[in-house]
Amino acid sequence: MKNRIIFLLTLLPLYFNGEACTVISCAMKGEVLAGANEDYDNPFIKMWFNPRTPDRYGSVCFGFPDFQAQAAMNEHGLFFDFTAQEGIDPSKLKLKNPWYGDLFFEILGKCKTVTEALAFLENHSYAFRSQVMLADREGRSVIINAQAIVEKTGPYQINTNFNVCNLKDRNYNCWRYDVADRELSSATEISVAYFRKLLKMTHQKGNGGTLYSNIYDLKRGMIYVNLFRNFDDVYIIDLKKELQKGYRVENLADHFPTRDTFESLVKNHPEFNREQILVEIEQQGVDKTLSRYHEMKLQEKDSARRAVIDGWLTDAALVLIKKSYNECSHGGSWHYWYNFPTSYDIWQSFNKDLTDATTILKRLLDQHVQHPPAFFIQEMYAYANLMQGNKEVAREYYKKCSADAPQESGNYKRSITMLQKYQ
Repeated sequence: MKNRIIFLLTLLPLYFNGEACTVISCAMKGEVLAGANEDYDNPFIKMWFNPRTPDRYGSVCFGFPDFQAQAAMNEHGLFFDFTAQEGIDPSKLKLKNPWYGDLFFEILGKCKTVTEALAFLENHSYAFRSQVMLADREGRSVIINAQAIVEKTGPYQINTNFNVCNLKDRNYNCWRYDVADRELSSATEISVAYFRKLLKMTHQKGNGGTLYSNIYDLKRGMIYVNLFRNFDDVYIIDLKKELQKGYRVENLADHFPTRDTFESLVKNHPEFNREQILVEIEQQGVDKTLSRYHEMKLQEKDSARRAVIDGWLTDAALVLIKKSYNECSHGGSWHYWYNFPTSYDIWQSFNKDLTDATTILKRLLDQHVQHPPAFFIQEMYAYANLMQGNKEVAREYYKKCSADAPQESGNYKRSITMLQKYQ
């Protein structure tokens, strides 16, 4: 249990952004819509608004506490959404110029249309197992995976959880695709209400079922959101207006009435206590929050239970680091774990999230916490200090980590890399 909590976020594979999602685009009689059921088992859904910068278009992203964008739309109506795939192995493909990082988030920041995105992809190959749909306000859409780029040929296109290359031979088994295809093949007009009907017909129940459903009006820059299979309560986002309010991260559930079924999922999820810690830090400050959890540990006689509390705090620090990076990168996801070309770059920051993360990690080190392993906390403390310009402290703790961590571990390898890079 303790290992699951401690490393829950650190081991998520990049771009595994859903278990059985359904993504649809359609252009008909002047209307251009995209919609998706986002199916997964994590109820802590985040959305983050990224205003325009000199280098990027403004956008809104949807995802989870790892801040990998599962779905997004920019201010020009360019949209993407991922589905998980099992039959695609990029390591067996000969990819030209693979892009190891946020390829589609990069596209969202630089491109207005699918045409521009395809021009960008001429020099950059997608190198992950998942499959993504791109759609724009002009009515053009494509489905992309590491094997192929398939353009929409009729009024609509559907992306579920089989390799789009199998579609031409009907070599797939997906009832959600068939339902959406049957409905759209006879449609004579589309609307937000019609798309909501499609998503209601293709949503999934149970563990790993539909957590939220979005409908994007790509021409008008509007998004219509439903939470946890409830298609009556709608949260409406006017992207242009929201981007004027500045960068921020919000919990999607805060925009909906409380419902017992969703609250039960939240409170029984392994990440619930970590999320509660983050709420307390936001409301009461990091010092008061840490004092409360320290008292909780002192009252706990079971050492395994104390280790679980330390795991919650460590996980909270990791989320704060990722959130800090998200703000500094104008909406991007943190790649330190993945050994990408940009994984070890410095993104200097002094924002509250990063300083709070540093405070948590230092408190755990001072308490000589061993579960999670001290070398793991040492590495993260070194990293957080390096990003704040504290190079001597970072060097000290990377050295401690490299001395204590198993040499086959990622902790050791990353620490050695950082020591060599920033000696």
